[in-house]
Amino acid sequence: NKLLLSLLLDLCTFCTISLDQEEVFRTKVFDKSVSPFYGEDFYFEIPRPFQCLSFYVYAKSVFQRDLPVGKVSIRKDDLCKYSGKEHWFSLHPVDPNSEVQGKVHLEMRLNEVITENGSLGQHLVVRIIECKELPLISGQNCDPYATVSLVGPARSDQKKTKVKKKTSNPQFEETFFFEVTRSSSYSKKSHFQVEEEDIEKLEIKVDLWNNENLAQDVFLGETRVPVKILRNDHIHKAWYLLQPKGNGSKSKSDDLGSLRLKLTYIEDTVLPSACYTPLCNLLLKSPDVKPISASAAHILGDICRERYEAVLPMVRLLLHHNRFVPFVSAVAALELDNTQEANTIFRGNSLATRCIDDMMKIVGKNYLAVTLKPVIDEICDSNKACEIDPNKLKEGDNVEVNKENLQVYVQKVFSSITQSSSSCPPLMCDVFRSLRHLACKRFPGDPHVQYSAVSSFVFLRFFAVAVLSPHSFQLRSHHPDPEISRTLTLISKTIQTLGSWGSLSKKLSSFKETYMYDFFKSFQEDKCIEKVKKFLDEISSNVSKESSGLEDAVVLKEGEVQKRAQGRKRLGKRNFKKRWLRVTNRELSYHKHKGKEALCTISVKNIQAVEKLDESAFNRKNMFQVVHSEKPLYVQAGNCVEASEWLEVLGQVTRCNEGRLATFHPSNYTSGSWQCCKSQSNSAPGCKPCTTTMLANLQLDIDCDRETERIFSFLSSNDTKLQNMEDACASMAVYQGPQREQEEYSKFTIQEPKETFQTLKQLRNIMEELQRQHNIRNDTAAQYGILYLMQELPIGYCLGTSGSQW
Repeated sequence: NKLLLSLLLDLCTFCTISLDQEEVFRTKVFDKSVSPFYGEDFYFEIPRPFQCLSFYVYAKSVFQRDLPVGKVSIRKDDLCKYSGKEHWFSLHPVDPNSEVQGKVHLEMRLNEVITENGSLGQHLVVRIIECKELPLISGQNCDPYATVSLVGPARSDQKKTKVKKKTSNPQFEETFFFEVTRSSSYSKKSHFQVEEEDIEKLEIKVDLWNNENLAQDVFLGETRVPVKILRNDHIHKAWYLLQPKGNGSKSKSDDLGSLRLKLTYIEDTVLPSACYTPLCNLLLKSPDVKPISASAAHILGDICRERYEAVLPMVRLLLHHNRFVPFVSAVAALELDNTQEANTIFRGNSLATRCIDDMMKIVGKNYLAVTLKPVIDEICDSNKACEIDPNKLKEGDNVEVNKENLQVYVQKVFSSITQSSSSCPPLMCDVFRSLRHLACKRFPGDPHVQYSAVSSFVFLRFFAVAVLSPHSFQLRSHHPDPEISRTLTLISKTIQTLGSWGSLSKKLSSFKETYMYDFFKSFQEDKCIEKVKKFLDEISSNVSKESSGLEDAVVLKEGEVQKRAQGRKRLGKRNFKKRWLRVTNRELSYHKHKGKEALCTISVKNIQAVEKLDESAFNRKNMFQVVHSEKPLYVQAGNCVEASEWLEVLGQVTRCNEGRLATFHPSNYTSGSWQCCKSQSNSAPGCKPCTTTMLANLQLDIDCDRETERIFSFLSSNDTKLQNMEDACASMAVYQGPQREQEEYSKFTIQEPKETFQTLKQLRNIMEELQRQHNIRNDTAAQYGILYLMQELPIGYCLGTSGSQW
């Protein structure tokens, strides 16, 4: 413990997230501390099967490799136990012999043989077929081989396969023979003697190793199979997950500390599309239902008021089918009917505000990137002192200089926002226009309400929140440092007040802090009211917005990758180099480093296909290819999550290209032929169908079946509330007493009990049929049991982590 404390006091630490042994994310490096607070959030789709989700804590070393301090490993089957809540997990030692992943395919049998003297004996036949999903070694595919042993109390016979070069999925197809028992009359001397009853103690041991040539070979995992199970099985053939050496060490971990995690793990079983059609149609009909409170979408929001995430799949579904604006207009009108004062308009956490919040996060992601990302990057990179609170000033700080720095930043953010109306997504403008009209209709005597109805969303719930937490809106890859976070907090508070419609002199009283009051007064002379009013008019009125006619280039994704050299020169080496890959809605480019000029630029209109590349092509994992008019661009992503995201973004931005290919080659052309189909023509048509991209909108990455399944899950988990709402409707339709129902059922919004009751009955019938379909699917899965291990089934998982503290 003293050694660990001394180590951490001298070194900085960081935390990584891994699927099995593949790192997919890492936090920023935290300054020297024995109790670092990482505070990072990560959300990602899990694109492949996995066994464990692991978190590693490393000490950052300057002159040597980073030092592993400890780890937390959670098996996939246990993730649901911890989902949705924070937990402290004890750190365990990082033992190289326990860092295993993958599986091995074995075929085994016992054969009776006649020995030289005519008596019966038994031979064990072990066939090692293949392995899958072995780990990367130093970021590259390994050179695996296997040892197969028959071990027992008095013997250990070992045989070895050939080494397979550069692969994580080696095909061995080797068979080994072991003599298991000999007749007691057998007289020939041997180095082992095994009686018939000793077979109970024998086991087959298979170890996987990485061949290191000159260095010591690296252990990849093992599996043990008792020989006795083969007695009742003529041929035993199965997949076995690789295990740590000796089933893992039992070292004490009390002295390594703990890691606090909050996990959200969702695993959905998505049925065929036809199963969801009735529920989807009922939800999409919601905007036409009168009153809106009797619609299926409103009922979902009503019974899931405590579950903020329940609204998101409904919003995504309505957006995909262009039904969001009429629905949100109807629920906003219902909320306004119950709003008594204009100055409290859309200030609560209602169904309308939740829907619009989610819509802005989905539709406005690129809008934020264009408007705020450049200035946020400048603030975070320059990191000028901006503290103006006298109680928080550091020694030597000049408050006037800090105030000037903060004022420059606020002016840049404010100008970026108020000059961005031409970039505001049309859908957001449609919603703001509807809110403005509804607010004027509800409060005709208030001339300012038409602006406050819009500013309460676009400033308070959109721009100000994004400035405060840029990481949450994908404007920065990590949460900012404490000092920068404080600067962003001050900017956000100022932007909220500048964007709040009304007299600035009145808004000054909203600041409790004297230093903020003094700072804000400097903005009165800049005609901020006129700028805000003009901006709100442009994004919410019926007047057409001015546009340059050119669509702004929006960065959709960028990051470091390994790119294979194009080999244009006759004598050029076809090797892999690190490059900075960048894709916008206009072009794909790669650069030597981030911020450098492009070495190559490909117009997205010229991209003909974006597909995965077989691992065997270059003996590398996580590779994809971009097929265009010239030679294919071969790229290796950092991990499986990154590869999936690149394929998704590039597939969406090129989905409508006229020259898209119908087929592609999943391998490369080398030595005069395509390695996949052996065609000798370099221009031969592909041998595999291209992936079809069905989504209708680049910004709306929505799988309707999955969203409807999520809605079904939320409805099912709130079945009791649905029943209570149904009872309330029945009671209100029969008995029209003055207050009893109001008190008893005040948690529900029931304007027309008969109409609401009919919708509830339809929901129940649809849910019962969907549940029946799930039961059929589950029964089928149970029937096949372990056979699922032998299949590569599509998996759709969603996982997030936040608030990691150690």
